[in-house]
Amino acid sequence: MLGRMFELLEECGEARRGVLTTRHGAIQTPIFMPVGTQATVKGLTPAQVEEVGAQIILGNTYHLNLRPGPELVRRMGGLHRFMNWKRPILTDSGGFQVFSLSKLRKITDAGIEFRSHLDGRKLFLGPKECYAIQSALDTDIAMVLDECPPFPCEREACEAAVERTIRWAGEFLEHARADGFLETGHHVFGIVQGSVFEDLRVRCAQELAALDFPGYAVGGVSVGEPEEEMIRQVAACAPHLPRRKPRYVMGVGTPPQLLRMIGLGMDMFDCVMPTRLARHATVFTPEGTLNLKNERFREDERPIMEADNYTCRNFSRAYLRHLVMAKELLASTLLSLHNVHFFLDLMAQARAHIEAGDYAAWSTDWIARYRGGASPGHKR
Repeated sequence: MLGRMFELLEECGEARRGVLTTRHGAIQTPIFMPVGTQATVKGLTPAQVEEVGAQIILGNTYHLNLRPGPELVRRMGGLHRFMNWKRPILTDSGGFQVFSLSKLRKITDAGIEFRSHLDGRKLFLGPKECYAIQSALDTDIAMVLDECPPFPCEREACEAAVERTIRWAGEFLEHARADGFLETGHHVFGIVQGSVFEDLRVRCAQELAALDFPGYAVGGVSVGEPEEEMIRQVAACAPHLPRRKPRYVMGVGTPPQLLRMIGLGMDMFDCVMPTRLARHATVFTPEGTLNLKNERFREDERPIMEADNYTCRNFSRAYLRHLVMAKELLASTLLSLHNVHFFLDLMAQARAHIEAGDYAAWSTDWIARYRGGASPGHKR
């Protein structure tokens, strides 16, 4: 069994700098986690993902359960060996699919009855099944089964979802403990739900904290609610999550959102945005996003930005635009490389400024620059 899994190194206001220890290496926090839903970060090889600074990636329990199936992954030596990724992996529980695949499922107190979005076959996901799948995948961090309410959501329905989330979390943890999962260095995170009802969020956070999970997540944000509402709910949860445990906000977000949430005391984040927008020709810069389909980049000899990644070291905006317009597969790879590096480098900057003690001022200036775009006379 590992020693202390999370060490808090520095605090700057509410922002935190820490180290999360797993079986497959230490993770410096705050950290962004590229999403590898189906055992791959879309368009990138594991070597490329590692090259741009990824310390941990995500897999998805629901999707990997459908294909290739957890028992096949187990026979292949676990998810790390199967996909040739040697660093940590966190697997989501499948609870988000309760929200995103609402037409294909039925929620009961025992769990979720699904119809596969691939072939329509029936399957069931309860706390026991959710744990068994992630155990077979041999993930480093397993997320409990939860129910993610939609936005908007009636209070009565949200209360029921919170009740199930708390109960399922306890059952999941019991299965993990009985199986020796935690004793072998794996981690389990509880997930706080409650939609936009602050009192339900607080109650959920407090009851999960009493169960003494190795780590905690805030779920059910960025599901259609306004940005300020999302920030408000994360802020409501933070004081009720154990200070010396890692805190993860699921499924977010834009660069300014990430920096604001770090300022609230959050440590871990994931989002498909860097690779998804790359596939649509959009890239990130400190002055905001650029759409490389724009004609003004046709003869632009500059890189996307001055950055230490393969794309920016080697290619002009003009060439990247050519690949986009020609619908070459390389376009998605090169733009994804840049975008994933941008998010990971932003986290590295955040860690440095927390250590330097000026995180609040730096992040405020960074967000203003990003949202303000280029200054007068500055050509992008």
